[in-house]
Amino acid sequence: MRFIAKAGGMKIMAALVCTLAGLAGAGAADYPTRTVTLVVPFPPGGGVDAMARVVAQKLTEAFKQQFVVENRGGAGGTIGTRAVARAASDGYTLLLGHTGTISINPSLYTNMGMDPRKDFAPIGLVASLPVALLAHPSFPAKTVADVIAMAKKEPGKLNLGSSAVGTGGYMSAELFKSEAGIDVTIIPYKGTAPLMNDLLGGHVPVAFGVLPPALGNLAAGKLRAIAVSSKKRFSLLPDVPTFDESGMRGFESDLHYGVLAPAGTPKDIVDKLSAELRKLAGNEEIKKRIQLEGGDPMTSTPAEYAKDIDVEEKKWGSLVRKLGLKVE
Repeated sequence: MRFIAKAGGMKIMAALVCTLAGLAGAGAADYPTRTVTLVVPFPPGGGVDAMARVVAQKLTEAFKQQFVVENRGGAGGTIGTRAVARAASDGYTLLLGHTGTISINPSLYTNMGMDPRKDFAPIGLVASLPVALLAHPSFPAKTVADVIAMAKKEPGKLNLGSSAVGTGGYMSAELFKSEAGIDVTIIPYKGTAPLMNDLLGGHVPVAFGVLPPALGNLAAGKLRAIAVSSKKRFSLLPDVPTFDESGMRGFESDLHYGVLAPAGTPKDIVDKLSAELRKLAGNEEIKKRIQLEGGDPMTSTPAEYAKDIDVEEKKWGSLVRKLGLKVE
């Protein structure tokens, strides 16, 4: 009788395990069954925020479940990024990450409290935003070669504007300075708005900046684009060459935007989300919205995004260490 009782208990336990496994599988298959939060590690209104809202809207439509954007700004994006890394690995808290928070900050900040390459499950890339070398119309240099020649003729005299230290614009300026072998004075601004104001006023003759706030002024002839930092020409500025085309072979410093989940998130949930993200690039409405934000659609599998993060972290981390940059 004891043996029968044990056998019965084992059968009950086995049935319970199978039931739980079935429920877990069903949960993944039915995902999402409630609201999903897409965290933006910056205040509302910026490029990352705008990109997140494009993604959230389309995922909401695709899954018939709400994907809401939550802004958790602070410390150059590290606070919100860290919060997602520590969230439950159930697919209901995601991150809209980009090159700055995922590939530059790990080397720039003394203590991020997490490792983006270990603490996240990459889902997929969404867009690529080039940084452009922008100039006031009165600036005499017309090409990248002209700028380099000017800088070499009078070392240290040319002022080159950028966004804040550690941002994509600033790192692009430092990368340009390093790879061109020139001595220029980089002037970092606290934000894009003051940088654009000084560039439009001619107070700084040339600068590295993201494209969204510059597109209207470029169209009006109030600014001039010398080159873009992407691998290929930006779709809305087809006449502006890349740095590579301008003689700086291999120069690339565009910002990559993508969606990530906390490490340990079930693979089938990651794959399900990734499949939907890859459909965004083929949607003409989404393509136009991303272009208006200064970028072009970009897609990847989770594995490809993981490789992209690794490549970008090594590239920017090396430059950060070379320059000795640190943020406490």
